[in-house]
Amino acid sequence: MSDDNLFDRALVRLEEAANHLKIDQDVIEKLKYPRETTKTRLLIRMDDGSRKSFLAWRCRYDDTRGPTKGGIRFHPDSNIEEVETLAFWMTFKCAVMNLPYGGGKGAVRVDPRALSRSELERLSRAYVQAFATTIGPDRDIPAPDVYTNAMIMGWMADEYNQITGSVSPAVITGKPIALGGSLGRNDATARGGFYLVRHLAEELGLEENHTVAIQGFGNAGQYYAALAAADNNKVVAVSDSTGAIHKPDGLDVDKLIAAKTAGRCIADLADALGARAISPDQLLAVEADLLVPAALEDMITRANAGSIRAKVVLELANGPVTPEADTILNDRGVIVLPDILANAGGVTVSYFEWVQNRQGYYWDLEEIHSRLKKTMEREGRAIWTIGRERNVSARSAAYIHALGRLATAIEAHGTQPFFAG
Repeated sequence: MSDDNLFDRALVRLEEAANHLKIDQDVIEKLKYPRETTKTRLLIRMDDGSRKSFLAWRCRYDDTRGPTKGGIRFHPDSNIEEVETLAFWMTFKCAVMNLPYGGGKGAVRVDPRALSRSELERLSRAYVQAFATTIGPDRDIPAPDVYTNAMIMGWMADEYNQITGSVSPAVITGKPIALGGSLGRNDATARGGFYLVRHLAEELGLEENHTVAIQGFGNAGQYYAALAAADNNKVVAVSDSTGAIHKPDGLDVDKLIAAKTAGRCIADLADALGARAISPDQLLAVEADLLVPAALEDMITRANAGSIRAKVVLELANGPVTPEADTILNDRGVIVLPDILANAGGVTVSYFEWVQNRQGYYWDLEEIHSRLKKTMEREGRAIWTIGRERNVSARSAAYIHALGRLATAIEAHGTQPFFAG
């Protein structure tokens, strides 16, 4: 399989899982292709008076189990293949967590750091104007993703309300709390992964006080570092797009996050934190019990997987390990907790937000955390059990678990034996 064909590589997971289940070919046929993908250009007025257009997409992959759900990312390298692959993963992620959703995804090809705040708002509103008939609280529910945040979601929800002439907070999740957002949404991706690791620690061979290396120190990476450190684990290395630092006896996570919040680069913090500057590639090879890739897709490849010394990899990013790297890690006995389980805390709390919006009643933070913990532990335990019973990796077990639920829903509409009979 080609290293650069993201979508085809994603479909391999579907085919592998299908080999373990007795499901009708109709199920595979339905899940091999996205239900709909829309491409458009967003034309906005720039601050200097000129007009500029940006490519944008929205994919609704499968809605058998409910309205599609998935983030919107603003990134200069976004493309249709990435959007459809991410929507495919979201389909399986929602099934893994038993959420009443299908998978969706959206993107705009733009470097948001090159836009003013006013231009960013105009772009965000233009996205909703273009996709106002695609999204909706009962059809397709966006959320934040790479380089988008709560404020952007607030602009988008407001634009949808203006277009439809009604207030529909459930149309978008990840909104500011004051605009109908949910408590606990900000750290949900990291917290879900944290609950998963803590629940399976004994099976994973992790001590109560283990060491952690984090690749990608954005939202999820920072929150995971804070949660791990508060639980008496040592964060020994972190990286961002500027570089990486390593301190075997543990970094001061509070100082690290404060410096990042102030706009400083990881590469510039080594001396202040008593750490050693290393290259981002070297981070993968540091001595640590747990490696947390929390950046972008395809960061762990055939070229660097052999250097990883961690016992466990927790995929907080989407698709950070290529299939070739996955095979290498599996052969070496490294346990990979897959993205469709490991980072599913984000979509789970997004679901909680949607439910609260629809019922007009909001839960306190303790209830959010309790519900998230229960869900992560239940599905994590189910997947671990499947893996042991079938002697397959945690990733294969997660896809088997999800495909079983998707197949049940698709087959409920009737398959070939029913209609041929």
